Amino acid sequence: MKIDQHWLTNVTHNPSPNCDERVSETDISLIVIHCISLPPNKFSTPYIDQLFTNQLNPEDHPYFKEIYQLKVSAHVVIKRDGSCVQYVPFNKRAWHAGASIYAGKERCNDFSIGIELEGSETVPYTEAQYEQLNKIIAILLEHYPTLSRKDITGHSDIAPGRKTDPGACFDWQRLK
Repeated sequence: MKIDQHWLTNVTHNPSPNCDERVSETDISLIVIHCISLPPNKFSTPYIDQLFTNQLNPEDHPYFKEIYQLKVSAHVVIKRDGSCVQYVPFNKRAWHAGASIYAGKERCNDFSIGIELEGSETVPYTEAQYEQLNKIIAILLEHYPTLSRKDITGHSDIAPGRKTDPGACFDWQRLK
């Protein structure tokens, strides 16, 4: 795996319309770890793809009536088996963080890369997910010199009180 024109190679690409130009394409200085499962606590469904590409049917599950109109995305989702889907090229702004602040800088979407782990805050993540996350982080650090290992954080840390992911089950010690 490597990065070619801001896309990971050897992963599935499913472009999301829920992105736009970064304020500064050269200011990629944060990695934000999230978790997602649709419906909540259900894994290996097609619904994350559908949400990130604005195709989620509100009739498929009661929870979807609350979220189907959201315009959200992430750069990458790492599934439970370690496979990946990239939705937004890294030089674009994915809509993953919402109202957020990191090290005094607001609007984290402007300068961050959002990585979603398919999971739940109450279910341990898989070995395959940690392995793939570490590979992707290493590739990002190598490709984007403005990133540093110390600037990797959870959604809960940049949106405290509003977000709680990746949750207590995420083992930060597993990041190499």
